[in-house]
Amino acid sequence: MAEKQSLSGAYYGPSIPPTRKSYHRHGRGSGGCGCCGCLFGCLCDCIFGLIFKIVFTILIIIGLAVLVVWLVLRPNNLKFHVTDASLTRFNFTTNNTLNYNMALNITVRNPNKRIGIYYDTIQANSYYQDQRFHSVELTPFYQGHKNTSVLSTVFDGQQVVLLGTSEQSNFESETTDGLYSIDLKLNLKMRAKVGWIKIGKFKPKIKCGLKVPLSSNVKSTGSFEATKCSLDL
Repeated sequence: MAEKQSLSGAYYGPSIPPTRKSYHRHGRGSGGCGCCGCLFGCLCDCIFGLIFKIVFTILIIIGLAVLVVWLVLRPNNLKFHVTDASLTRFNFTTNNTLNYNMALNITVRNPNKRIGIYYDTIQANSYYQDQRFHSVELTPFYQGHKNTSVLSTVFDGQQVVLLGTSEQSNFESETTDGLYSIDLKLNLKMRAKVGWIKIGKFKPKIKCGLKVPLSSNVKSTGSFEATKCSLDL
């Protein structure tokens, strides 16, 4: 049936139903966190935020403390040199036995103005082609600020050293030249002293790659050249 409309434009069709209002009911449904859930989440956020701020603050304080200590002390690395080496015997006899006699002078320089060093243990080891043939314990000592100390040691004796084909060839070549490649390695146990405070227990390893002439070899030319040592990583 056609809808009726008056001449004035008024509408006389079926009545339009009113719009329904939708209401959202707060409860434990999956759509909301609930009173307890929201409270727990806020509490967790606050706790984690507080922990992060505390840790960040501690890291900043530690960093500033380290910076201040470094600026005050200005620590410098110790310097090791082998200044003299004398080799009077270095040969193999039967049963792969190495006979040797080598004397070394080692200088240790502490360039620090405010840091002293306790050398509690000093173990000097001599190596030939990566094989240790002697070990010596040196006397512990204390080294003051901006001080240079001289350590002297002698490696004298005999030791079985097994050489492979290439190592044997290297030894024969060095014997002809009268110049041997010998490594000195120092195993240290140290403590630092700042004022009256003793700090830490450090265990650095120092390596010195030496070229030592055999004094009894007439073909050996020149004398031993002072050698700078480095940290053995």
